Parts: sequence; C-alpha cells; structure tokens
Amino acid sequence: MKLQTERLVLKEINESHTEDILKIRSNATINRFVKRNSPKNNYDALQFILTIKERTKNGQTFYFGISYKDQPNIIGTICFWNFSEDRTTAEIGYELLPEYHRKGIMSEVLDAVLPYGFDYLQLKEILAITHSLNEASKALLLKHHFVVEKNSKDEDFPEHQVFSRKKIQGNF
Repeated sequence: MKLQTERLVLKEINESHTEDILKIRSNATINRFVKRNSPKNNYDALQFILTIKERTKNGQTFYFGISYKDQPNIIGTICFWNFSEDRTTAEIGYELLPEYHRKGIMSEVLDAVLPYGFDYLQLKEILAITHSLNEASKALLLKHHFVVEKNSKDEDFPEHQVFSRKKIQGNF
C-alpha cells in the first residue's frame, strides 16, 4: 500500500532501496537515540529489507519508506510494529536522515499514518517509545496529541519514555 501527502510518498521498501536503508540505519545522529544492530554494509541492509518484507507479508509490521514525490530515494522510514495480541495496540517507530530534520516532514508523515493506523488497521491505541533526551521526537509526539504514560516504562531501556495516543470516537 502507498500513502501520499502534499510533498511525500510513503511506499513499500524493496531491494532497490538497499543503499538508502544502509545510509539511514547506520547514521550516527539517528542511532544516538536508538539501540540496534546497525547494518555495516549493503548485505546487512538487504537482509533487513528482506526481513521487513517477510514481516509485512505476515502482518507483523507495516513499514513505509518516506520519499519526496519527485525523488526515488528513501529519506526515512515509519512503521507500525509490536502489535498487542488482540491487535488493538501497536507501537509506531520512525527515523529520518538528519539533513531533512526541521522541515515538517515527519509531522506531515504522521498526519497520513495515524489515520491509517486507527482506521485501516483498526487500532485503538498507538504507542511511541523515545529516548528521554530526544527533544525533537518528544515535541513531535506531543504536537500529534500523544501523551506521556508516566506509569509505563520500557523495561529494557529505562532511559526511554512511553507515549500513547488513543483513538477518539468520530475522529482519529
């Protein structure tokens, strides 16, 4: 499935995006707040893409590459994953190359993806977990009506904060 905004297209990630995924997932600025095994080469990035494709096919994740409409390259990603057993709650994750920060891109993406989560995926709640020092991510979530879950912790990463947004009847 492909989603669009005024400037952007959110599209399926495939093997042609290997170098883009390597650039995004190995970026030191992005990884400052994310704990993961970053790809070291194109082979690692391709393996990640194949894993995402399989998990998307199985409904375990819904993963989109972010591109400007007039450009083939992916400049970021956004996904729904970590679904609850009853599939009413999922976590949202996102990343954007630093040269595209502070241009309203991720806000525009969330305006498209949140209705997709609530309406198409029929989620009742969307969670976002971000590092407590990631001020830009926290501001983005608050702007999009997420609230801090003060009694909720990420057990594996105590320095992270949990945010949530519940579906409102008659409105996403």
